[in-house]
Amino acid sequence: MTWSQNYDPLGSLILSSLVAAVPVVVLLGLLAFWHVRAQLAAGAGLIVALVIAIFVYHMPATMAGMAAVNGALFGLFPIGWIVLNAMFVYNLSVETGQFAVLQRQIASVSSDRRIQALLIAFAFGAFIEGAAGFGAPVAITGALMIGLGFKPLEAAKLALIGNTAPVAFGSLGTPLTTLADITGLDLMSLSAMVGRQLPIFSLIVPFWLVAAQVGVRGMLGVWPACFVTGASFGVMQFVMSNYHGPWLVDIVSAVVAMAVLVLFMKVWKPKAAAEKPVTAEVREASPWKAWLPWVFLTAFVFCWGMPAAKSGLNGVFNREIEVPMLHKMVERVPPVVVHAEVEKAVFKFNALSATGTAAMLAGMAAGLCLGLSPKRLLKLYGVTIWKLRVPLLTISLMLALGYVTRYSGTDTTMGLMMASTGWMFPFFSPLIGWLGVALTGSDTSSNVLFGNLQQVTANQLQLSPIHMAASNSSGGVMGKMIDAQSIVVAAVATGGHPESPDAGTVLRSVFWHSVALALLMGVLVMVQAYWLPWMLVK
Repeated sequence: MTWSQNYDPLGSLILSSLVAAVPVVVLLGLLAFWHVRAQLAAGAGLIVALVIAIFVYHMPATMAGMAAVNGALFGLFPIGWIVLNAMFVYNLSVETGQFAVLQRQIASVSSDRRIQALLIAFAFGAFIEGAAGFGAPVAITGALMIGLGFKPLEAAKLALIGNTAPVAFGSLGTPLTTLADITGLDLMSLSAMVGRQLPIFSLIVPFWLVAAQVGVRGMLGVWPACFVTGASFGVMQFVMSNYHGPWLVDIVSAVVAMAVLVLFMKVWKPKAAAEKPVTAEVREASPWKAWLPWVFLTAFVFCWGMPAAKSGLNGVFNREIEVPMLHKMVERVPPVVVHAEVEKAVFKFNALSATGTAAMLAGMAAGLCLGLSPKRLLKLYGVTIWKLRVPLLTISLMLALGYVTRYSGTDTTMGLMMASTGWMFPFFSPLIGWLGVALTGSDTSSNVLFGNLQQVTANQLQLSPIHMAASNSSGGVMGKMIDAQSIVVAAVATGGHPESPDAGTVLRSVFWHSVALALLMGVLVMVQAYWLPWMLVK
């Protein structure tokens, strides 16, 4: 017996939207203003979401409960699994003493923290996003910057701001391949359209990143480095997305940006360097070893996602378990979809269900190559699990909240409110994507949630479905820095220090950056729709 979603249970879309927003307001309010611990804030938000789903939207209690269970399990696997193993690789690097060597090598490019932020938070973070995604870039770049002497809050903020422009092409293009599958639109057209939006922000974000770090005046001291980093990344992002496809956009663009920045720093130096980082004394004399854990991580994750590896590994183990009392029992209805359709709900277990497995194998292989015994590796892994026990619980609760809002339809109510804006819809189209990522923590999930809504609304308003659907993904990337999952990951990655920030402090430090960039994306999409139609993919 199925239950059909009702997106306007109160008979007024405005009132329904206000009620639907309560769980998000509770979560963000407790985090940002009342300084409640992240796991408690997530639990409170989840309870409120369940109450609204059951008593306002009249979702059967068993379905609402199983939606929460489904989200909680997804929070642990694959999200928590990826974070756990990314932090394991970092702890391995620290344990073997190679992280100190890596610090000195990065500092040798420039002792200026502004340049280091460009290299790590933006370029290297984009590389990890392209290969892995799902929180790994924030975890790894945040930890790297802490080791270089960045203050914990500064490292968390920069890692989050840097992890924006690459997100739509993350995890080997997963958000866009999913969007194409959900909407039935051409994948290459979607890739090309996103590639005509995000490169502009790829140029802007390096300037924005450094300005957020040291202010506008400090940014002007390194503007040439910001320009060459953003321009090289943006040009390759456009070329790859328009002429190759979404799969390797971030990886190729990041490699080019890092190479260009390193070469540029050989011929140019900033006039006034920012405060130099405090780096540890280095005893090892084998510089290649410092990169070994990260080379293994990159190689394993990259190979793990190749089509041949996917098919081969899934041939060994591939299983989907239907979620009881939820699978094919929730029906999505127009105008979100053209025809009513039931939502699938399955636990996916296969050899590639989590990039974290590749990260774990990479860490173990690197540890053996660096001389650690299997016993010592297992002990280090156990220590990592223990340190992350509370953050993993928090991520699980956050995803449980996101899944309840998704299956109950409350997040769709807020999306429909934005979609009712008529000729202003191109401005609000990316904001719907931003909302989706802020709620679900994933550009992929946002595309699943709102991809059809964007397409249906575009057809009703005689706009380009390709343009509006692509804008959902492009706008979504700006919500990545404030979604609960990313906030918790950033707090975890920069934790364990006297000045380490809590999740609420991290959220406050990036919230308005996220809003401002999302609004700018809205302006761009509207300009493209009405005044620059030549930029659209036909």
